[in-house]
Amino acid sequence: MKEEFIHFLWKYRLFHMGNLETTLGQRLEILAPGIANNDSGPDFTAARIRIDATEWAGNVEIHLKSSDWDKHSHHKDPVYNNVILHVVMHHDTDIKDASGEDIPVFEVRHYFDMALFYRYERILQSKTWVPCAGLIHHCDKLVIANWLNRLMVERLESKSEEVLHYLKFFENNWEQTFYFFLARNFGFKVNAAPFGLMAQNTAFKIIAKHRDDLTSLEAMLFGQAGMLDNNFTDAYPELLRREYSFFRHKYSFKPIDKNLWKFARLRPMNFPTIRIAQFAGVLHKCSNLMGLLLENQKAESYIKHFQTQGSAYWLNHYQFDSEAPGRIKNLGKSAIENLIINTVIPMKFVYGNHSLNPAMKENAIMLLTSLSPEENNIISGWKQLGIRAMNAGDSQALIQLKKQYCTTRKCLGCAIGHNLVRKNID
Repeated sequence: MKEEFIHFLWKYRLFHMGNLETTLGQRLEILAPGIANNDSGPDFTAARIRIDATEWAGNVEIHLKSSDWDKHSHHKDPVYNNVILHVVMHHDTDIKDASGEDIPVFEVRHYFDMALFYRYERILQSKTWVPCAGLIHHCDKLVIANWLNRLMVERLESKSEEVLHYLKFFENNWEQTFYFFLARNFGFKVNAAPFGLMAQNTAFKIIAKHRDDLTSLEAMLFGQAGMLDNNFTDAYPELLRREYSFFRHKYSFKPIDKNLWKFARLRPMNFPTIRIAQFAGVLHKCSNLMGLLLENQKAESYIKHFQTQGSAYWLNHYQFDSEAPGRIKNLGKSAIENLIINTVIPMKFVYGNHSLNPAMKENAIMLLTSLSPEENNIISGWKQLGIRAMNAGDSQALIQLKKQYCTTRKCLGCAIGHNLVRKNID
């Protein structure tokens, strides 16, 4: 058994109420279980209980055994002096706080329906793709819908943490941060790291000075990508090489290692050379990145901003000095929506939160729910279980559910797992 199961019992008061007693035989009433504490210190704060005729307010600590109190050195920690009740599965020793005062103990094993534990164990020990795969069809549809809405916001909040990390790294420069994330997401996982390094080494304030000239943008970006250190046969890459030589001296540029870029097992349309050209095209087309972020636009407007390509050279090339049949190399709709989902929306959400602008946060959520659902192995797996993503908000929620709850088996922290454990489906 895990402590999280006792947390679950206590949080939702899943006991045979009315005849609860402490280990000393005192009558116990749970008036308020308190607030779960995910930081250091007691497990629940602001709890209220009544022992016999005396009402107590304070903290509650939970362990599998009473002796875990001393094992975790709580008896030496003044932080635990305001614990009014020790909730355990097995009481094997009396305990005291740092002041030497006795702490009442509630041994829960005699006061709950074991069917709850058996259902919990059944889910937890499952070897299926998600622990509740064999039972999820029993879950109330409204529970699933409400939980996905919460997970959509939770995923945005988790992405916000990374944005705030880089915002601090870039000294609170929002435009540089947005530019960095846009560049990194142009790498589409395979080349995300070198794209991010390239942007990190090429300050946006320099890019902004030259964004009216597509050739200059391509020279800087391909040069900083380490791709212009050859003597080229074609006139255009040779022009870019000379342009970059000038910029490198002027701005003290340092290119990244060209060997970081991955071409293997990629379709030519996804080659980093094409992505860099498309990225240059976006920077050339969008004169004001912060304006792109701040405006409350619909998805169609953002899609138009990203419908761009590189210079004419790339119409019949995928790499330098290697001619190919002519083809327009615009970003596809799914790639554009990927950029909006993973760059524009998290940045809008964070900026709205940072600037106390709830309308911007609402616009971020509206954008997410207006886009098509993503297609990947996780979304396909949920579809096989009868849970379909109707929009990108749903798909982001299902990704969050799989990665943060199912894979880590935090089933009692999940509304679906919670519903199934409490449901009589045996």
